Amino acid sequence: MEFRMKFFLKILIVCLYLTNANSEEHATILHKSKIILSDTLTMHRGLALQLPRGYSETIIAPNPVEANLALGNWNVPKEGKSVTFANGERHKWSAIIADSTGWFEDSVLTGCYLYFLVEMKKRSVMLLEAMGNEMVYINGVPRSGNAYGLKDNWEPWEPNFQYSLLPVMLEKGKNDFLFRCQRGRFKAKIYPPKKQVMFNTRDITIPDFIIGEKIGMYGAIVIINSSQEILQNLSIQSVIENGKQTELTAPIIQPQSVRKTGFYLNGDGIKNKRTTNVHLKLVRKIKDKIEILDTAIIPFRVVNSLDNHKETFISEIDGSVQYYGINPASDTCREKSQTLFLSLHGASVEAINQSGSYYPKTWGHIIAPTNRRPYGFNWEGWGRIDALEVLDIVKKKFKIDENRIYLTGHSMGGHGVWHIGSLYPDQFAAIGPSAGWISFWTYRFRGQNYLDTTDIRRMIRRATTPSETFQHVENYKQLGAYILHGSEDDNVYPEQSRMMVDELNKHNYKDFIYHEQKDVGHWWDLSDEPGVDCVDWAPMFDFFARHSRPEKEHIREINFTTSNPGVSAKNNWVMIDAQLEQLKMSSISVRFDPGVQRFAGITNNAARIAFDLDIFKMKDSVIIELDSQKVGKIPIAHNQQQIWLENKFGKWQTCSEPTPNVKNSNRYGTLKETFRNRVIFVYGTHGSDEENKWAFNKARYDAEKFWYQGNGSIDIYADIDFNSSKYPDCNIILYGNRNTNTAWKKLLDDSPVQVGNNFVTVGGKKIKGNQLGCIFVRPRKGTEKASVAVITGSGLVGMKLTTRIPYMNPGIGLPDFTLFNPQLITDGEKGIVGTGFFGLDWSVENGEFVWQNNR
Repeated sequence: MEFRMKFFLKILIVCLYLTNANSEEHATILHKSKIILSDTLTMHRGLALQLPRGYSETIIAPNPVEANLALGNWNVPKEGKSVTFANGERHKWSAIIADSTGWFEDSVLTGCYLYFLVEMKKRSVMLLEAMGNEMVYINGVPRSGNAYGLKDNWEPWEPNFQYSLLPVMLEKGKNDFLFRCQRGRFKAKIYPPKKQVMFNTRDITIPDFIIGEKIGMYGAIVIINSSQEILQNLSIQSVIENGKQTELTAPIIQPQSVRKTGFYLNGDGIKNKRTTNVHLKLVRKIKDKIEILDTAIIPFRVVNSLDNHKETFISEIDGSVQYYGINPASDTCREKSQTLFLSLHGASVEAINQSGSYYPKTWGHIIAPTNRRPYGFNWEGWGRIDALEVLDIVKKKFKIDENRIYLTGHSMGGHGVWHIGSLYPDQFAAIGPSAGWISFWTYRFRGQNYLDTTDIRRMIRRATTPSETFQHVENYKQLGAYILHGSEDDNVYPEQSRMMVDELNKHNYKDFIYHEQKDVGHWWDLSDEPGVDCVDWAPMFDFFARHSRPEKEHIREINFTTSNPGVSAKNNWVMIDAQLEQLKMSSISVRFDPGVQRFAGITNNAARIAFDLDIFKMKDSVIIELDSQKVGKIPIAHNQQQIWLENKFGKWQTCSEPTPNVKNSNRYGTLKETFRNRVIFVYGTHGSDEENKWAFNKARYDAEKFWYQGNGSIDIYADIDFNSSKYPDCNIILYGNRNTNTAWKKLLDDSPVQVGNNFVTVGGKKIKGNQLGCIFVRPRKGTEKASVAVITGSGLVGMKLTTRIPYMNPGIGLPDFTLFNPQLITDGEKGIVGTGFFGLDWSVENGEFVWQNNR
């Protein structure tokens, strides 16, 4: 049903309503205007509170504003009122005014809170369109931001970040808007939605059509649900111009939320190169009645098969529709195996533009994954998984010579090359980073190691060890590397590449070339030949042409390093499946002697390893020598594929393949790795009204963040609506505790960590209190690789402490278990009660934990 905003009552909008220190009776209204509800209001006056210079949102980041919100001490800010931060700095709330176009521009916006007050005559749902904010609290409820939307007009080739439209419920009377900003500009407006349920055509993910090829592919578009209903009976009908209609059922959409939703395209090939339209209908079916809620017309490109174009796929992270750019090989011989160049884009670059920056190669396809968005996840975490998903899809779809796959990228994509190349060295023949930064600690934090100062900080940082590029340098030795950088690059300084060259030399790495192009900056093109030189650099591709990956059975020696077997476990025929000390560096240096069928080598911090046996000519027995121990001559069964060994108290012995009950490379813990595998959010509805609101709002906030940052689409269910048997192998994120979320009993009844009203138990420990927050990960029982993560608290305050812990941010990680109290946001590290990893058997007793004051 169309949502007709036929209101004739006027409402009073107060963009800034300030009171002095005495009372509200002396209120000073700096800005007010009367508008009709159908009008648009752009916020023009506000209060700004500067954050301390260098403040960044990490796990341990005390913040008095967040503390007041979590502890229920929030008061409307007043101009001139001071706030004292944990480092002793004091800053005042000060007035800030937008220019005539509605943009706020001020140095304070590089790190601040912005406050506005809006007064409504009637309770109403409005659409918030904000730009330049990391997030916003609306009446204390967290909603996602639009950090990258920093201007009104965009070039056709640019990524357009004007897609953040959020339905927000505003109450009758006063409404607080508290924005968190850090990118120098900000703009926000609110207006009523045209319909209760409608498309947002600003954010679409679509493929290109290929002339003459039958159409059978997915697209995606955002649905805005401004109603107070949970929508479960929607579908999207799609019709290609002059084609047939197809229909795809939409997933569940929660009230006052947005959801990127897939649709299917099916039809005969289009004969002419042009733009064609696809007509979409959003329909609701109730019994025999079909209601059209909204329509949209989406233009699609129609291109030749050899043109640079987009192809879509369904991601296994969350079931969402994603795309990659492909600049096909110009050699059209389909019988010939082609080379694959996996090219990773820089920040604020669309994947289709990345693949289009190359002149087509006769000998291989240029493939550009998206990192899930133009900024995405810095090619780590879900960005890394996206690259690997695309690599796997392309290898299956096209005839690829898997010994001639090359990894390259520019800027943030250059960092992705260093990162992914160091974790999966057996997947590539050579790498080619251009203007690439090394790691967060060399680039963002410029070498700061403040996270290492205490046992608690060191334990938390261990969750991010896969991001420690320098720790994985040994893995580059089996790859060729061509390193490219501009000498005048003021975006990613050439010191990043020079530092890496120094590190490679320390490790006696020989097979690399470093070229620093004089007198050029970050993005440059010197020649008149098609293709942009800073990525399509002829000497780099000549270097690639001279490198191929050896066949697995041809490799005699392997030196492999890993920090997390759940992320990177295998290198050709050897696997490190588990560690003695989890998420510390592990390594194996091993030689295969085929003449005597022997593996001999040394290990470090390895608890369980495996060797593939398909490299053997005869599978009758194998000799194992590890760490100066002769394990013996071990018989091999006729159809045996691997031989497994475990380190028991310093002694290696054979073992069977690990069961799902123990940690292994399929499921190894850490919080971030749980947000994948068709992940589902489940929020509790059996607590107090405030606890239930928190659970829903937090689940929606996390889903919105994943949509905005990662083009995500996550199912959110109330506990009463969640049918675990319907999703037997999916990962679950559970919001609430054992008293407030009924899914707890189904998923976590045997967990050694239990969180309920006024208590947390961890093995034999019981910590009492109603202000404890807890985040932990457990295996999902009855499955081989699914996990359950829990965002919980022992009461409302403890739950609210989790609201702004930035566990989705790039460069941030948490171990298997972290328990904290309000001191986390008032004093910092003192608020971490305990943190660490469960044992390889998922127990507390055999785990490794650090506790505040050794409690």
